[in-house]
Amino acid sequence: MRSMIIRVSLADGPSGFGESPTSLSLSNETIPVMKGILPDLLPFFRELPIDEYEPVITELRNRYPGYPMTMSGLETALFRAHMKSKGIEERAYWGGKTKTIETDITIPFILDRDFIIRWIHYGVRKGFTVYKLKVSGNTDQDKELIGFVNTTLKDSLQDFALRLDGNQGYTTRTFQQILDYVEKHNVRIELFEQPLPKDDQQGFAELYRRSPVPIILDETVVTEDDAQRVAEKHLGHGINIKIAKSGIRGSAAITAVAKKYDLKLMIGCMTETMVGLSAAVNLAAGTGIFDYIDLDAVFLLHHKNRYNDIELEGPSFVLNAP
Repeated sequence: MRSMIIRVSLADGPSGFGESPTSLSLSNETIPVMKGILPDLLPFFRELPIDEYEPVITELRNRYPGYPMTMSGLETALFRAHMKSKGIEERAYWGGKTKTIETDITIPFILDRDFIIRWIHYGVRKGFTVYKLKVSGNTDQDKELIGFVNTTLKDSLQDFALRLDGNQGYTTRTFQQILDYVEKHNVRIELFEQPLPKDDQQGFAELYRRSPVPIILDETVVTEDDAQRVAEKHLGHGINIKIAKSGIRGSAAITAVAKKYDLKLMIGCMTETMVGLSAAVNLAAGTGIFDYIDLDAVFLLHHKNRYNDIELEGPSFVLNAP
């Protein structure tokens, strides 16, 4: 896993950092590609007052629609430089609602049972009570994996929540097979994230009508227009917002749509280090409106227990800024 760290420095001193991660789901955004795009963007910002950066970012997203993470890293760095120039803390900018948020932790799709046991025991030692299991769309393997994970968690914890992430791997038929399995075996599922391919509107509309667990859309929603479409066509019960894809302004706009239509809100991440992840932590803590927190990328990496004013305490991010 590799990321591009971007710094924006203002002429009068303040600077801000953003992060553009790489991802298998957006495989065209490689480090060499990012390194090729970013220098081309410099002329748009030289001599530009920092107060005027937002329309430029909007224009660049339109020019480079296939590179949302590149643009989001740049936008986050600009946003943070802007906040510093105004003397505003990020959490306060978003509303300053709370100073502590608790994340889930992801169990990757892997068939090595010993690894899964070790990973769950690590999560239990850290204090995690919410687990998100990646599933593949292969119903036989997924049923076996869900059953094994559920049993292992029951052996380790008296109370826990289990979420499933389909990563676009299912059809409406195979999704129903998994629902039948979890119901038959009394596996309690808190939500099911992105079970179908991102553009399967007919399928999502069907799942919306009959799924007993909330369907949370991830890859389907990157922009405000995507969120509006989901809300108006009843394609899901909630949206997973990722700053790494939608950026600062886009994430705020998607949040507004979700609130307007009473959709569930989840905040997620790609594979950011704390440079990028902290932007989502501040958004979640500042607004205090997210139903589900999925900001666990840092636990998949080597990390320190503190980043600027954010401390890690078990599964929680504690923000110490005013």
